[in-house]
Amino acid sequence: MAEVIPGYEASLWDGFGVPRNTPAEIVDKLDKEINAALADPKVKARLADFGASPMPMAASEFRGLVDDQTKKWAKVIAAAGIKVE
Repeated sequence: MAEVIPGYEASLWDGFGVPRNTPAEIVDKLDKEINAALADPKVKARLADFGASPMPMAASEFRGLVDDQTKKWAKVIAAAGIKVE
């Protein structure tokens, strides 16, 4: 794609989300447990079977990633004139 559209870059990612007002202690517990699972060699191997590479990060980092991606793709949608049908 980048050969046709200079500067084109896209990637696929997955993550876990919780409702906005989830208590911090629950977010912290989920953050700890999910990142521990992603560090497990068996989990890493299984994800690799699917062509995935884990990117463990703190909940605040993930929030930043989601915000950045939302802004990025909102610009693309606006520039392309994409409308919900």
